[in-house]
Amino acid sequence: MTNRNATLIVLVAITLTIGVLLFLGTPILSKSLFEGITIPAGTLITWLGLIGLPLSIFIGVVEFRKPSNKWFRFLSILIKTILVLAILWVPISYLLSGSFSFNYSNTDSFQGGHIAMKIFWILSYGIAIGSLSILILYWISLLVKKIKK
Repeated sequence: MTNRNATLIVLVAITLTIGVLLFLGTPILSKSLFEGITIPAGTLITWLGLIGLPLSIFIGVVEFRKPSNKWFRFLSILIKTILVLAILWVPISYLLSGSFSFNYSNTDSFQGGHIAMKIFWILSYGIAIGSLSILILYWISLLVKKIKK
């Protein structure tokens, strides 16, 4: 087993485990990571999951690392962009909410307000849905390529 395959297996396992934790809404998500610092474990856990999903797709698909045509180059750029957004998810979300708990309310100010909350959810779901959409588009392109032959 190569290092890339081992890394891919670990990333997929972490991403699936985090997905299950988020889906079930386990109590560990709301527990504080450190005494005195109000960073919920759910923030770090979600962040790792959001990074793990596009990263595992990028590592798992050779065409995203070494694109052989313009279409795969386009998909490669998209998955890399989503990966960068996933890495920047916590800093962007902190700037939007003003806290690491990512709490929002009906305030008139932008930070922590209704518009910031919408941007937060678009970013969060966009990373996950965008990653899976790129993978599905890749699979469809492989299917079309196979049918043409």
